[in-house]
Amino acid sequence: MRTRTSGLHIIALATAILSTVAGQTAGQAPAAQGGRGGGGRAGAAATPARIVSFSAQPDTVQNGKPVQLVWATENPNGVTIEPDLGRVTARGTKQVNPKVTTTYTLKIGSGATPDLVRSVTVTVPGTIPASGAAAQTDVKVDARLADGKPDLSGVYNFAGVRGAEAPALKPGAEKFKIIRGGPGDFRGTTTLGTDCKPLGIPQSFATPYPFQIVQTLKMLVMIFEYPSAVRFIPTDGRAHSADPDPTWMGNGVGHWDGDTLVVDSVGFNDKTEVAGFMHTDSLHVIERYRRLENGSLQYDVTVEDPNVWVAPWVMPQRTFAFRPDLEMVDEFVCESNQDYGKLFEKK
Repeated sequence: MRTRTSGLHIIALATAILSTVAGQTAGQAPAAQGGRGGGGRAGAAATPARIVSFSAQPDTVQNGKPVQLVWATENPNGVTIEPDLGRVTARGTKQVNPKVTTTYTLKIGSGATPDLVRSVTVTVPGTIPASGAAAQTDVKVDARLADGKPDLSGVYNFAGVRGAEAPALKPGAEKFKIIRGGPGDFRGTTTLGTDCKPLGIPQSFATPYPFQIVQTLKMLVMIFEYPSAVRFIPTDGRAHSADPDPTWMGNGVGHWDGDTLVVDSVGFNDKTEVAGFMHTDSLHVIERYRRLENGSLQYDVTVEDPNVWVAPWVMPQRTFAFRPDLEMVDEFVCESNQDYGKLFEKK
C-alpha cells in the first residue's frame, strides 16, 4: 500500500507531478519508470544487485498443467523472465502452463550481456524441450470476451501530454488559463493540493502512477493508483443520465466502434485541470481506446468546453504501455499529518 501524508509531503509530490506533465508538454520524453516496474532505485548503484531465489513449483508437470514461478531479487536494474513473461517486478509469482519441457530464464539488466542470469527448467514428460521464445504456453495478449470484443483488462503505465496546443480561448475566458508562480504555487488547480482529490479526465492519465482496467460484458472499471480514484463505464448501450450530478471523474458511457472502445463523458465538476487549463461543468470528453499487438493501449482524446475554447481540443495521440508484470495497482492513501490534539487540550 502506498501511504502518503498530507501537507508538505503531498505538496512535494504535486510539484513532481507538475514537473512531469510540464516537461512532457514541452516535448521531453518521460523518465524511465522504476519502482514497481522492477527498475532501478535510488542508491542501487552503491549496493550490488543479486538474485535471491528463482524456482518453479512444481518442476515436473503434465502437458498444460499450471506451474508457479517464484522469484526474489534485490537492487535490480530491470528484471525479465523469458520466454513469455518479459518484464516483471523485483519480487513476485506468475503462473505458467508449459506444454513442453521449458527452461525459464530470469535476467537482471538488459542487452546482450545482462548483469545476472538464473534459469529453472520445468519438465513435461514425453515432450521435446523448447528453445528460447519457441516455448508454448497459454499466455495470450489477444484476449477477447464472450461477445468477441477485445478484453482490455490489465495494468497500464501513465503517459503525459506532449505537444498539446490548445485551441484559442473564447473572449473573456482568459481566467481559465492556469498561471503558476513557482514551487508550491498551485493557483488555478485545486486537484494537486494537500488532500489528494481525483484529477479528472484526461488529467488522471498524466500522473506518474499506473492504472488498471477490469472489463466485463456490460461494464468497464478503471482504477487509478493515484489517488485511488475509480471510473465506472457502462458498455451496454445506455445513454447518459438526463441530469448527471457533477463529479470529479465525470459520467462516462461506452460503446464499441469495431475493436475500438469509445467513451463519452459529461457531468464533470469544475474543479479539475485539463493540461494547463481549468474548465466549467460543461466539459465534454470523448476518448478512444484501441489495443495494440503488444497489449498496450493507443489513446486518442478530444475535450471541449463551450465556455472556455472556441473549438474542440484534439490532443496528441499517446500510448499507455501494457504492464503484464503487474497484476493490480496498489492502494494509495493520503494520511493527514495534522495534530488535532491541541484543539482538545483543557484550558
